[in-house]
Amino acid sequence: MKILIVSDTHRQNGNYLKVLERVGPVDLVVHCGDVEGSEYVICEGAGCPVEMVAGNNDFFSNLPREKEFMIGKYRVWLTHGHNYYVSMGNETIKKEAAARGIDIVIYGHSHKPVVDLEDEVTAINPGSLTYPRQEGRRPSYIIMETDKEGDAHFTICYL
Repeated sequence: MKILIVSDTHRQNGNYLKVLERVGPVDLVVHCGDVEGSEYVICEGAGCPVEMVAGNNDFFSNLPREKEFMIGKYRVWLTHGHNYYVSMGNETIKKEAAARGIDIVIYGHSHKPVVDLEDEVTAINPGSLTYPRQEGRRPSYIIMETDKEGDAHFTICYL
C-alpha cells in the first residue's frame, strides 16, 4: 500500500498537484489540515480515498478536528496538532496517542517534517507543501508504504 501524507497547503494547491503527478497512483491520501476551502481539489486530484481533518486556519470547514482509522494493522490518529503544542515538540501528542492506544499519530501545523519512530507511538508530520519552515525551506511530504508483512516505512520527500 502506498500512502501520500501532506499538510498545510493553505489553499495553494499547485505543489500538491505536482506531487500527485510525481509519485504516481497512490492508495490513500492523508491531509493533516489547513486546506482553507480546498477540500474538493484535494479529493478530486487524489483519485483515491482521502482522510482529511481541519486545521487551525480552516475556520468555516465541516471537516472533523480529529479522526481515528486503520491503515493495515496500524491504528492511526489524524489531527492537525495545534491543540497538542506540536510547535514545541511532539512529546504531548505522543503521550495522548499512547493513552488512546494509537500506533501512528499523523499531524501537521509546525510546517516541519518529522518521522519519529522512537517509543511505542510513531509520530509523522509531513511538513508543508506551501510554507515550509525547516532549514532549507523546501516543500515536503511523506510517502508511507507497507511491505509484504504489512510493516510501515516512511520517507520524507521534497519538491
